[in-house]
Amino acid sequence: MSPDHPLNLFYEEPDPDRWIPFDRHPRRLIRQLVRGPDQPGGAMRVFLNLRAGLDRLGAIYRVNDYRHIRKNPTELACVVGKPQVLAKIPPETPILFGTSIYSHPNDDPELPKRRPIRQVLVPSDWVRDMFAEVWPGRVSVWPVGIDTERWKPDPASSRTVDVLIYDKIFWQRERHERTLLEPLLAELRRRRLNVKVLRYGSYREEELLDLSRHVRSMVYLSRHETQGIAAQQMLASGVPLFVWDEGGQWQDPKYTPHQVQFEPVSSMPYWDERCGVKFSDARGLDAAFEAFWQGVEAGTFAPRDMILQRLGLEDRARAYLKLAGKYA
Repeated sequence: MSPDHPLNLFYEEPDPDRWIPFDRHPRRLIRQLVRGPDQPGGAMRVFLNLRAGLDRLGAIYRVNDYRHIRKNPTELACVVGKPQVLAKIPPETPILFGTSIYSHPNDDPELPKRRPIRQVLVPSDWVRDMFAEVWPGRVSVWPVGIDTERWKPDPASSRTVDVLIYDKIFWQRERHERTLLEPLLAELRRRRLNVKVLRYGSYREEELLDLSRHVRSMVYLSRHETQGIAAQQMLASGVPLFVWDEGGQWQDPKYTPHQVQFEPVSSMPYWDERCGVKFSDARGLDAAFEAFWQGVEAGTFAPRDMILQRLGLEDRARAYLKLAGKYA
């Protein structure tokens, strides 16, 4: 986009009324009083990091300026998320849609026929391939950047935790606890390593940031990831990862296997040998962890370099501007 044509960015979290009209407002206030400020999830983190990257580039943009887009409906609306925002955009307005959108196009397969969707953005190659089965020729890959100034190694901090286990196991949890998590914990106990477990959804981002300065390594347990921002934040902090990456079919029970059968997926779509070691199941766990731990002890991994090379905040914001200019 040219400097005299600011981006029209749109992002809102869904917050519908629950019991009576307009009760979302007092519920939001009470929620913040009880829990503190809202914790950014992955979708919101995409929006926040995009804005941070645009700010560093000096790019001009508007946020949720519905009045402007109604007066100028032919300008491009960059709907980062979430999908309910579309109802507030004029029907004739061209849209760059993503990445914080549907889990699968089956949620609204006819959307590109109803609205002028210029392009749909998704975070990684495997998600593009899955979405393209429903929306062929209309899906591009754009991952958001990581704030490598915030997430960086702290030489002054002592790394007192050998292994942080990041537990993001949702589906078939009992089976995976028995076949994966318990053998992993047994191997770590056998090695007498100092271990901490962090369960997805039960921590605040500031806690992960603090841990990034005090852990030597992280085990990442997730069936699949569209981008894996939390993992990338740790990589940017210089923390090598031991990653469960089983591949295979997409597992979301809302869609599969009755609606969608897609493979292969990945739990770490942005990766190279500098980041650590992957394993596919418990059968290869011990040998894979031996190779991983040797690398940790020897300091042979360089995970931050991968993030700086491929997922810098400014570079990814610059790529977004290029896409917006292409589809405006």
